[in-house]
Amino acid sequence: MQMRIAMFIGLANSKRLVLLGVLLVSLCITVLVDANEDLPAAPIVWQENSQEYQLVLRELEQLSGVIWAQSWLDETNLLVTLRKGRLLCLTFDTNLEHIVRTQTIDLPIQVWSKGQAGLLDIVKGPKQWFYLTYVEALKGQGVTSLARTQFVVDESDNIHQKNWEKLLTSDASSGTNRHFGSRVAFDTQGHLYMSIGDRGVRSNGQDLSNQAAAILRLSLDGGIPSNNPFVAQTKVNSAIFSYGHRNPQGLAFDLRFKRLWAIEHGPRGGDELNLIQAGSNYGWPTTSHGKEYWGPVAVGESETAEGIESPIKIYTPSIAPGSLMVYQSHVFEQWAGDLFSGALKLQHLNRIVMDEQGFPISEERLLNGFGQRIRSVSTGPKGFIYIGTDSGGLYKLSPQGRL
Repeated sequence: MQMRIAMFIGLANSKRLVLLGVLLVSLCITVLVDANEDLPAAPIVWQENSQEYQLVLRELEQLSGVIWAQSWLDETNLLVTLRKGRLLCLTFDTNLEHIVRTQTIDLPIQVWSKGQAGLLDIVKGPKQWFYLTYVEALKGQGVTSLARTQFVVDESDNIHQKNWEKLLTSDASSGTNRHFGSRVAFDTQGHLYMSIGDRGVRSNGQDLSNQAAAILRLSLDGGIPSNNPFVAQTKVNSAIFSYGHRNPQGLAFDLRFKRLWAIEHGPRGGDELNLIQAGSNYGWPTTSHGKEYWGPVAVGESETAEGIESPIKIYTPSIAPGSLMVYQSHVFEQWAGDLFSGALKLQHLNRIVMDEQGFPISEERLLNGFGQRIRSVSTGPKGFIYIGTDSGGLYKLSPQGRL
């Protein structure tokens, strides 16, 4: 009888311990959830109405330097390049509004950061490879280069790069510190596209012997595709896909319509949105819609010419486009398929409205009056739009309601 009572008491105590354990775990979970829910919303720094939405812009972080590019590593980690040469990983909370950790990721390169040069694009490609463009010194001059790497997380949750592979050192060097490009995009056929500016040398625009003033097409490992448009011509650089570009700082591939779009800086006026076709000449400096910086004199021989592709859209006065993105998510449902570009000079977010066939029909200038040079734009894992500026600001754009 005493044994049965002892067993009963033991079982009762065990049940109490189990129950206590469950309660403690539940309490911990509740505390964690409540802590996340109790975090104050990131501060609102701008509100406006677009054609379809009530928009709210929240400030997430102020970094030191130009946020040249953004690429999401996973659901909560955002990689950003600072033009002066730093690659950062920003770790967010689950709401993607609060940065809980900032890490600097070491890279095995020496970045040349003079003038417009520096650490430029970073884009996630197939098989967890991330592709970076940057400027390095070659015989005292800056050249645009391309590499790829992967990232790993160690036991302390530190992020490191591994398997670094340099894919290209362009032959587009010059004595100037401007017009490096440089953006990267991918199609669905295993090709990589990379833009390079004219390097401040106008004659490069129509010189196919080097890679300046061109959009290159490469294999994912940096090789030359056998069906590149100039691969059989001995006096033409075989990596060139299109040429006659002044300084394309925006490049985006439309997955739905299988089209490659580029947006580039004109001189004083004449920024261009171009639909990129294999082997095509986009005119610079033979044709242009801009003026010389030193006076009201047209650049080039004319605005159009036979054998030269005309822009799909022209910006005069210049907006100074710093990036290009196709919005392909659900939060801004009415914006699906539209193009977005940061504007440096006019300091707004440029929305290019596309029709059912995937061509521009109108434009809307968002955040006009916010007063920031918008350099980079990305779509976050949950469909919100993230914006990086030349002054180091990182912002989240979200809809507060439909109009």
